[in-house]
Amino acid sequence: MPPSSASPRHLRLSDLGHRRDAAFDLAPDAEERATLAAELGISALRKLRFEGSLAPVGRHDWTLTARLGATVVQPCVVTLAPVTTRIDTEVTRRYLADMTLPDTAGEVEMPEDDTAEPLPAAIDLTEVMAEALALALPDFPRAPGVELGETVITEPGKAPMRDEDARPFAGLAGLRAALDDGKDD
Repeated sequence: MPPSSASPRHLRLSDLGHRRDAAFDLAPDAEERATLAAELGISALRKLRFEGSLAPVGRHDWTLTARLGATVVQPCVVTLAPVTTRIDTEVTRRYLADMTLPDTAGEVEMPEDDTAEPLPAAIDLTEVMAEALALALPDFPRAPGVELGETVITEPGKAPMRDEDARPFAGLAGLRAALDDGKDD
């Protein structure tokens, strides 16, 4: 995305003084928002703002703290009707000079601190903004009042199994009914 505001989009850490925070404020224009919406597979991105600062920590590490605000439009997972969602979230990334990435040849456990990343030479704020937005999007947007309903599948001549029958204690209701029927004898 080409820059549209005076705020820097790429911060080279070697160019920043290690004594003060570097503030940023990104507000992509309509064309940039449309491009990002297409990349994320959403219908529209009406508003988007990413503002915060990058602060030095110790001699080599940095912490990015920001606020992401966006208004997104996605299709409803049931009806495909447009669903508008307002997103306001805090974003934190810690860039660590001594962090090493695990060997990806085998199984890898997720680290406890998912905000930590290896220290890059430069930080692409547009990339951080897009990643934070992707993580904040609703997974299954639903239009107001829309329910998923119930799927009923069975063999011909048999009673269908319903969602309620699959619940952990649903079998107890049948057992209770059988016991109650036996008491009447």
